[in-house]
Amino acid sequence: MDYLSLGPVPADEDCAQVGQPDYGSRARAECRRYISLLRKKFGPEPGKARLELKGCPHDFGTYYDVVVGYDEDDKESVEYAFRLERDAPSRWE
Repeated sequence: MDYLSLGPVPADEDCAQVGQPDYGSRARAECRRYISLLRKKFGPEPGKARLELKGCPHDFGTYYDVVVGYDEDDKESVEYAFRLERDAPSRWE
C-alpha cells in the first residue's frame, strides 16, 4: 500500500499545533472531521483506497495527518488518491 499525505485539515484552515495544550485530542478530531469532509465531497473510498488518520513521529512529539492509502495495482484506488491530492477542498465550507 502506498500513501499520499493530505494534511490534517484543508490547506487554507488553521489547525492544532504540536506542543499546544491538548494537541493530540484536538488534532485527531480535526483529522476525523477532514476525512468526513473528503468522503462527503468525493464519496466513499473505492476499491483498495483508504482514508486514514496517521500518527507521525517528530522531534517535538507525534503529529497527526490524514493520508489516503492506495494500491498501485488497483487503478480505481490510484485515481481516487490522486484526485483527492489534486482537488481537496482548501476550506471547511
